[in-house]
Amino acid sequence: MASNNHSHELKLTKFEAPQGLKTASFAFMFIGLITFVLGFAKNPERLWTSYLTAFFYFASIAAGAMFFIALNYAAKAGWSASIRRFAEAMTSFIPVMLVSSFVLILGFKYLYVWADASKLPLLTGGKSLYLAPWFVTIRFVFFGIGLLVFRHLIVGNSIKQDVTGAHELTHKNTAYSVGFIAFFAIFFTMFSFDLLMSLLPTWYSTIFGIYCFGGAIQATFAVLAIMIVWLKNSKWISGYVTEEHQHDIGKFLKGFTVFWAYIAFSQFMLIWYANIPEETEYYIMRSLNGWMSVSFALLIFRFIVPFLVLLPRSAKRSDSILVSTSILVLVMHYVDIYWMVYPNFFDGVPQFSFWEIGIFIGFLGLFLMTMIKFFTKNNMVAINDPRLQEALNHHVTY
Repeated sequence: MASNNHSHELKLTKFEAPQGLKTASFAFMFIGLITFVLGFAKNPERLWTSYLTAFFYFASIAAGAMFFIALNYAAKAGWSASIRRFAEAMTSFIPVMLVSSFVLILGFKYLYVWADASKLPLLTGGKSLYLAPWFVTIRFVFFGIGLLVFRHLIVGNSIKQDVTGAHELTHKNTAYSVGFIAFFAIFFTMFSFDLLMSLLPTWYSTIFGIYCFGGAIQATFAVLAIMIVWLKNSKWISGYVTEEHQHDIGKFLKGFTVFWAYIAFSQFMLIWYANIPEETEYYIMRSLNGWMSVSFALLIFRFIVPFLVLLPRSAKRSDSILVSTSILVLVMHYVDIYWMVYPNFFDGVPQFSFWEIGIFIGFLGLFLMTMIKFFTKNNMVAINDPRLQEALNHHVTY
């Protein structure tokens, strides 16, 4: 087959995870479990703030991967057919996310004012009903179950197509994807409101969900970029993924870097200009006790540096530049969530030690292991996708 008049030898072999990667994943999960047990016994508030931060980090990336899949099906995009399976692998974390959701519910009383029903009458503007513990729990669990159902339908059909080759599965997935995008727009917003914005229940921002969405999708493209660079010349999928796909993912990464910054500035500017006390308290908290340096770090390393680095065409085609920028984005995605969570606790003083590290790498181990198992069981490319040839012939002209 050809791409831009250059022949590529296509080779698809069964994925075998490097032993070091599997060992590291198990080690990470073990460290996370030990940290969880110790925190549960000795420092529950620190445990649950760490757990919430890491949980939202990986849940947002897995949900972002589902959005990427659905967006490409809904748009009938052909260029991404050969890399879509990477995003499908990322969604294999969703069942773990659902189980982890039930664990997080145990920590609500340490995290949220509204978890104490006696304090609900103190909330105004209908918040006492919206933040009733039973209502929050229903929305929280419903989002996880909804993600799982849509993943079963869309990713399940994609995998089934490898065997049957039935084109109608693509048409079904297009319809399912339109439904998922509507579901995602509503319930990811609520997911962000419930887990992060309600940590300070007197504060509100109508675009907070979009802010979280922008960060999640930026991080999702960062993971995809790393996977493409690692796998494009591997023995497992030789010829199926090219520099052209890498370039396009790099463009998406840069685009959502700008989108995140635009929403972040819009939220800050509107609140600053209105100068309403119950809104400004959010940013005042993040300008005291050392948080201002974290705020500037987000501006510099989540927006300015990735944006400037990825401007040249050559940067998006450079393995080292794209991977290093993606790693920076992923680090700052954690810092962003940390910045949203931690000022509400510990007298507003930044805290970071082995609790945060242990819980995070525990989730990282789970995330890696779910992807390893997915790739071990399934083809790394959707070999019977009707748009695969278009993906193989894909060429970026700008």
